[in-house]
Amino acid sequence: MKQLLYFSAGWCGPCRQLGPIMEQVGQEVPVQKVDVDAQPELAQQYGIRNIPTVILVNDGVDITRKVGANPKQSYLDMYNQN
Repeated sequence: MKQLLYFSAGWCGPCRQLGPIMEQVGQEVPVQKVDVDAQPELAQQYGIRNIPTVILVNDGVDITRKVGANPKQSYLDMYNQN
């Protein structure tokens, strides 16, 4: 199943900015929010070095990723074009 994994943390300023955007994206495509403090193993599995990071995965396989806060349309395009 194709979905976006949204890696963030409560203490991260850019993550707080991106949160409402990802909520909007989640109304159109599947998004799973991952708190790197609560799920460090998953963050390590995907090699997360910076947050926020959004990864498009298909059946657990990393297809593409974006680091930092980006516009809503860039995440929708990422999902729809891959």
